[in-house]
Amino acid sequence: MKIVFMGTPDFALPALAALHKKHTVVCVYCQAPKEAGRGQKVLKSPVQVFAEQNGIEVRTPKSLRQPEEQQKFAALKADVAVVAAYGLILPKAVIEAFPLGCLNIHGSLLPRWRGAAPIQRAIEAGDAKTGITIMQVVEALDAGAMYQKGEIEINRQTTGGILHDQMAELGARMIVEVLDNIQSMRPQPQDESLVTYAAKIDKSEAKLDFALPAEVLERKIRAFNPYPGCYFEYGGERFKILQSEVVEADGAVGEILAGEGLRIACGKNVLQVTEIQRQGKKAMSAEELLRGFRFATGARL
Repeated sequence: MKIVFMGTPDFALPALAALHKKHTVVCVYCQAPKEAGRGQKVLKSPVQVFAEQNGIEVRTPKSLRQPEEQQKFAALKADVAVVAAYGLILPKAVIEAFPLGCLNIHGSLLPRWRGAAPIQRAIEAGDAKTGITIMQVVEALDAGAMYQKGEIEINRQTTGGILHDQMAELGARMIVEVLDNIQSMRPQPQDESLVTYAAKIDKSEAKLDFALPAEVLERKIRAFNPYPGCYFEYGGERFKILQSEVVEADGAVGEILAGEGLRIACGKNVLQVTEIQRQGKKAMSAEELLRGFRFATGARL
């Protein structure tokens, strides 16, 4: 099968590798390299690096709305396009360019969590499970009919980073299976009454509000690990909490409690910090931090 692959970050890599192994990827579309770091070094995306290493043509248009870009896309004469975290809006002419259309590897169990941050929002909301949906791309956001779903359990050890990697691997397996059987599959429409939206994460969300229940904050800490990372400020420094537990106890909201370890009173119960990263330092256990740093007992965050 001739495939055009459209994706940019790490999430898309396993799928591209799996498709390249079994089919002919005639072209890869990804977002253009960006300048980063003090020296403004140009960094290619993981997908672009893989494609170039494997002799696959790479295109990085800033938009696909121009007729000339759409004509170049259609001229590839592929059977299908596969999308995985591409990052650009696909116009109708692109969606309908190939016989089998355009399929998306979406990181949720649609129709729950359409939108930009389905992985993080599922953990943050306390969902017991999430997964991957292979769906048709349509002009409306994540609204296409569904070919297949695969579930992943969310537990107390699940972070945004762990779930991201699990989903990337599951999505790779699923897209290969769907393409193997697509001629006999009948995609099912989504139930619009069950739609929820996963809003893009704003960096302002990362600052912890200890007036919220500890259970809510514990989920948020896991959801936002590693990006953007949840934090609090103390003494002019930023402390990023990487792992925590909920303890049934009381205290004034935001108070650092006396006793073993680093415990912070919340709107309900207490957040026991287990892994933390001081600004400009490496991640460490809360116990390691407290060997060389002291928070004033009773201080309020």
